[in-house]
Amino acid sequence: MSTLTVFACESQPIVVEGLEKVLSRSDEFQYLGSSSSLTESIAATRELHPDIMLVDHSSGLKMVFQFISDVKSTWPKCQPVLWVNNLAEIDCFRALQIGARGVLKKTLPVQSVVDCLRAVGQGNIWIEGSVEQTLPGFERRAAPRLTPREREIVKQICVGMKNKEIAGTLSITAGTVKVHLMHIFEKTGVKDRFELAMHGRKLLGLDHSEVVSRFEAAS
Repeated sequence: MSTLTVFACESQPIVVEGLEKVLSRSDEFQYLGSSSSLTESIAATRELHPDIMLVDHSSGLKMVFQFISDVKSTWPKCQPVLWVNNLAEIDCFRALQIGARGVLKKTLPVQSVVDCLRAVGQGNIWIEGSVEQTLPGFERRAAPRLTPREREIVKQICVGMKNKEIAGTLSITAGTVKVHLMHIFEKTGVKDRFELAMHGRKLLGLDHSEVVSRFEAAS
């Protein structure tokens, strides 16, 4: 397995030092450095091409969301992970829509940091508990029978695409996408797009390579 390179946009020296020590203990990761400046972090992305970018949200969500978008434009293969103290569910989903591949709380144990970076590096979306989490009752019933079109829409949701983007990709209307999503919610038991993004890979039985290829195609 190739080593995952990690860069951090983080303003607190003690946090950076702790991250460096954690990553240095594992052969899975290579720590490339850090910057407290969004502008300098973009320059580092352009120069170093990190696999994963840990992004502190202390600059404010508006600026950080723009930064994530800029990171994806600068180096599409980079997987941004929001590194937060706390974040509302709606903001988690907004982050996924613009290209973040994980939301990691700074209060979580060290092992969770490693689990998050590993999961994101493998092409998964990671939010606390999402790696092992299953849909309520899902394991106890037969897998939902999704049509080929519904499966395709779930795949697009998993890479954070919006309805208009999905419509353009599939050459259908945004209204048709909404109808398909309603049917998908009914069949799978998920309550919203956020939950569908979390569980889409499991619902479809996708392996890591399929997720990565879908992500790269949408970038």
